Amino acid sequence: MSETSNDTNPQNHEACHSIMTLWKRPGFLIRRAHQIHVALFLEECAEFNLTPIQYGILTELSENPGIDQITIAREVGIDRTNVADVLKRLEKRGFLSRKTAKHDRRMKLVHLTPEGHQVVTAMFNSMMTAQIKFVAPLSENENELFLELLLRLVRENNHLGRTDLKPSKM
Repeated sequence: MSETSNDTNPQNHEACHSIMTLWKRPGFLIRRAHQIHVALFLEECAEFNLTPIQYGILTELSENPGIDQITIAREVGIDRTNVADVLKRLEKRGFLSRKTAKHDRRMKLVHLTPEGHQVVTAMFNSMMTAQIKFVAPLSENENELFLELLLRLVRENNHLGRTDLKPSKM
């Protein structure tokens, strides 16, 4: 066995360490970026007391009123069980209503209430401020490329996710 292939060789450990470092792992960096984004979102949108997922659902309902819970889960990319819990909380706050579909008694159709429309509109600028702050370190061209690459990663790996993300627009 040559000296360069020996596991005790410091150069091997250095090469291994550079590969193993968290700062070169896309998954770690994406998770950390998500944590940072959520913190910015919650800070900018504190007065509304809504999470990014809750606001995403309200936004989806403002664009597609009367869709069912399963469609909401697919559009936003969360588990069907979780969407029911989130919808229940938003309904308690008066932001939406759920009604049984006439054509299928098992299906719940969801609509924003006037209060729901109001919060989506009122919160928009705060949400946009969080988005802008998040990408502020990037130039305009870098931001466009960043979004393009993120979208490609999501599109190409979507089938690997644990939830059934099948948005009508992507």
